[in-house]
Amino acid sequence: MAEKEFNITTPDGVMPSFAAWPDPGEHGDGPYPVIVMYMDAPGIREELRDFARRIAAQGYYAVLPDLYYRLGLLRFNLAERTEKMGEMIFAAWHSLTNDGVASDTGAILAALGDDAAASDGPMGCVGYCMSGAFITTVAGRFPDRFAANVSLYGVWIVTEHEDSPHLLAPQIEGEMYYAFAERDHWVPDTVIPDLTAALDAAGVPHEIETFADTDHGFAFPQRDIYHEASAEIVWGKMFDLYARVLG
Repeated sequence: MAEKEFNITTPDGVMPSFAAWPDPGEHGDGPYPVIVMYMDAPGIREELRDFARRIAAQGYYAVLPDLYYRLGLLRFNLAERTEKMGEMIFAAWHSLTNDGVASDTGAILAALGDDAAASDGPMGCVGYCMSGAFITTVAGRFPDRFAANVSLYGVWIVTEHEDSPHLLAPQIEGEMYYAFAERDHWVPDTVIPDLTAALDAAGVPHEIETFADTDHGFAFPQRDIYHEASAEIVWGKMFDLYARVLG
């Protein structure tokens, strides 16, 4: 497998990014369909790079951008998490906007246009936690590119604000998969019904499911609430979607 750390120039600065893709011959000679990984609130760490590598091993070009670049280089050691660190993580999360991430995504697409290993055709994405909002946003903002889109225990997908991601449903042309945890105080009871109604009304192909006996973050193996059986089902659903839509 090939991988690299590289910088992407955006309208707001330089965004450090990580990418992984198959060696030639493992899944053909490329270019490979792109999967953009949108991080969760704790940000870039080896756990997410390992996720990117797992995606790449299936025959995709996985790219993991550091969405916190506007704040400098932030790295949190979750094994030593404290209350103050938690406050910093939430402050970093709240510095992001849907418009800003959409702008960053445009820069990603432009940068990968010069990468011979990355296909310029239909692509996918996956977002964790805070990035459920972002994968929904980019699916609506870039409907000609994002064909297979996945959210794991996503939050702020349905809000009262004018930029609520679910309002973009009429612009979405790709397929959506949303996996929620049974216990998640970040997801009010109205979110799934409202999201379902918006996608149904717009005719967006989608699957929304809630995993029993799980908590927010259940797919992260380095957390106490890791639920391996559900996490592996989600991986399987995601790869099935990518294989069916992206080839």
